[in-house]
Amino acid sequence: MRYIEPHIHMVSRTTDDYQRLAESGVVAMTEPAFWAGFDRCSADGFSDYFRQLTVYEPRRATVFGIAHYCWICLNPKEAEDLALAKDVLSIVPDYLRAPTCLGVGEIGLNKNSRNELQVFEAHVQLAADLNQMILIHTPHLEDKYKGTRLIIDVLQNHSAIDPTRVIIDHVEEHTAPLVLDHGFWAGMTLYPQTKCTPARAVDILETCGTDRIWLNSAADWGVSDPLAVAKFQLEARRRGHADAFVHKIVFENPVRFLGQNPKFQVPA
Repeated sequence: MRYIEPHIHMVSRTTDDYQRLAESGVVAMTEPAFWAGFDRCSADGFSDYFRQLTVYEPRRATVFGIAHYCWICLNPKEAEDLALAKDVLSIVPDYLRAPTCLGVGEIGLNKNSRNELQVFEAHVQLAADLNQMILIHTPHLEDKYKGTRLIIDVLQNHSAIDPTRVIIDHVEEHTAPLVLDHGFWAGMTLYPQTKCTPARAVDILETCGTDRIWLNSAADWGVSDPLAVAKFQLEARRRGHADAFVHKIVFENPVRFLGQNPKFQVPA
């Protein structure tokens, strides 16, 4: 079955992973800007990274018939240095104009700190000013519910933000209803050790429904699995769900959300 991988960090993956993803059915993917595994020291470092996302990674993907799109921002893990954040935010609009850039992301919170919240608010204002879609990272483990609540409060204070053009990612059982009840899209991340397993993802879908939800692997530098969405498909079928159920989650829903930006086109 053809599917979309809507959140993956291919700068940290080998070219073999592109081949495996293509063989599993991936036809398009989006790559949010994120932490590089170390803290970058200057806006120039971010500029090089943004060029990698907007120019070089799409070329790697094209070799395997995969359409590659990206999101641009300063990741919350690097938001404590407010002077650096200001410098990076000043160059973000240049890269948002790239033909494969779909919006601002993945912004959000990591430890729910005051500086992270200030930089998140600045990103949201930038997205509102430039009419950009938004992809949001929520904190891990015990910080997740509080961080999700803070994120929603900020978004609701911006009258220009349309919740149907915002996806709040890494939801789990205790945050998915919160996100969906406020009209936002929800992303579920499938990790081998943390976040959701394929079985938990099916449980959440059976409880919350299939509207305004997508699944992703968020595969990056750490312990993660670029084929996690393919494995979800097997788990859903094992549990007795029809192909239509699976197709809606792994293809139709991502296309519906991402297609709000006319730059996004699914390969024929």
